[in-house]
Amino acid sequence: MINSQTFTIRPAATADADDLFRLAGLLATSAVPERPAFDRALAAILADRNQRLLVAAAGGDLVGYLYGLTHPSFHANGPIGWIEELYVDEQCRGTGLGRRLMSDFEQWAADSGEAVYFAVATRRAGEFYRSIGYAESAGYFKKVRNGRAATEEGAEPDHDALGEIT
Repeated sequence: MINSQTFTIRPAATADADDLFRLAGLLATSAVPERPAFDRALAAILADRNQRLLVAAAGGDLVGYLYGLTHPSFHANGPIGWIEELYVDEQCRGTGLGRRLMSDFEQWAADSGEAVYFAVATRRAGEFYRSIGYAESAGYFKKVRNGRAATEEGAEPDHDALGEIT
């Protein structure tokens, strides 16, 4: 039986680039990741102490990742821990892996960034987020660079492909 203890969660390394690129392609619904842009982003993320990229491995294969960061804010009276991307392989959903990735990130953000709260913008996996203590709080707006408004039916749908992982 697969459970959350079957997985190893650790900070990502440059050597994880190929597997992370594959997983990022599975997460993306609004664009197709391009390798040169991915490589630049990975280098920047790994070099920034306010950003955290966690990977989950089963055996020798990466089966999930979480990319988050802390940033200052005025309104929260302290830093916010922001979950930018969370992906768990479909075969590993329902095992507790998503919960472990979130918990590990939250602990890191609280310890290193002194985050006062955590947030994620998504229209998916509401049951999962509620099950780990998140509450729906705000709408999500975005605008693509060329000025065209993004809509649910438009060219830029939400990028979270987490699904239901409890």
